[in-house]
Amino acid sequence: MDTKHAKLERNGIAFAAAILFVASLGGIFEIAPLFTIENTVEKVDGMRPYTPLELAGRDIYVREGCYACHSQMIRTLKSDVDRYGHFSLAAESMYDHPHQWGSKRTGPDLARIGNKYSDAWHVAHLRTPREIVEGSVMPGYAFLSETRLDTARLPASLTALSRAGVPYTSEQIAHADSDARYQADRDANYEDALIDRYGEKVQIRDFDGQPDKVTEMDALVAYLQMLGTLVDFENLNEEEIAR
Repeated sequence: MDTKHAKLERNGIAFAAAILFVASLGGIFEIAPLFTIENTVEKVDGMRPYTPLELAGRDIYVREGCYACHSQMIRTLKSDVDRYGHFSLAAESMYDHPHQWGSKRTGPDLARIGNKYSDAWHVAHLRTPREIVEGSVMPGYAFLSETRLDTARLPASLTALSRAGVPYTSEQIAHADSDARYQADRDANYEDALIDRYGEKVQIRDFDGQPDKVTEMDALVAYLQMLGTLVDFENLNEEEIAR
């Protein structure tokens, strides 16, 4: 066996072909199940696609590399459940492209961070982490409060995700720009339209404490405050989910 392996290593073309074959095989096993995701992921009451503002916040979360230090995957281990809450469900990531499960916890898991702290706490923590959490190694993101959110690109973002299987309607795509701006402005009297499109659990308010403009901080805090709040875990049918 060792002799055959040595011959293969000396034959560059054959060795490259073998590597390509093995890599392709692994890729097929990883990718093929994605085509049947609608049949394999149990739907859960309450789950919905992100609102445009939440989606923008998620994009900022990915852009700034937050996933490198924070997971969004509570395991079924007792230590995880005791610390963070109900274990994560596959349905909670069904509209994520890509998912944010992660495997590194320099900071805490964020799957149930929604509404655990106030908006003001999140803004202060994101601006100067060590003033809120002593010894934190998290970098500051004060610039998010000064950066206006580019809402004009959101219809294109929703369109792209709809092509990937996220069930955004033509109405949601058409109103993505205004929906993002008005979700961060309670005084706009736009609640009914947002609730009609995204359900009762849409959080509508000025998230960053700057009512005169919609910033990237608004979007990121809106995303964080949504995490883990859509599913009613107290009344969840565990047997149905496990089926």
